Amino acid sequence: MPLMTRRTALLTGAASLFAPVLARADTQDVPMAQQPAIIAPPQRHNISSFREIDWRDHFQNLGRVTLIADTRSKALHYWAVEGADYRVFPTSVPKSPELTKTGYTEIVRKRENPSWTPTASMIAADPSLHPMEPGPDNPLGTRAMYLGWPAYIIHGTHDTRKIGRKSSSGCIGLFNAQVEDLYPLCPVGTQVLIL
Repeated sequence: MPLMTRRTALLTGAASLFAPVLARADTQDVPMAQQPAIIAPPQRHNISSFREIDWRDHFQNLGRVTLIADTRSKALHYWAVEGADYRVFPTSVPKSPELTKTGYTEIVRKRENPSWTPTASMIAADPSLHPMEPGPDNPLGTRAMYLGWPAYIIHGTHDTRKIGRKSSSGCIGLFNAQVEDLYPLCPVGTQVLIL
């Protein structure tokens, strides 16, 4: 048997790649039900898994900056006043339904480089927790926007593994770089909905 040249090998390989296309082309006049299943139809995937949120389903108007935190798809949606700007940020969300507070609230105060104090329930679950001053290991990251509910905060995180997961004790966490982008856009009084 003769040896294959490099060119013959390449042509043979290319022909095998196009075989399914050629086979499908030969069956175009045959009804679909009688055609062999050669190639599966393409499937569309939403790799970010964010679901579309329309502010109109939840608020009467965009007279104020608006945030909707979707705990199902782990995303925070931002709209500027009158819809002049729209952004979506991946987030961490509470670990369980018991820790998830849902409903309407607003940003009541803000803090750059916040300190952190664990709640009584957090200390009960992990007695090694203790208050932390601002810094690279602080669980609130570099920015915090406090909601009208005690101990619920939209904040940054130094632990990037938490983003996109159920990993918080009730808060909505963002990458530090993204919370730093969002922070100046959200004044005190920003309307917030946690779904």
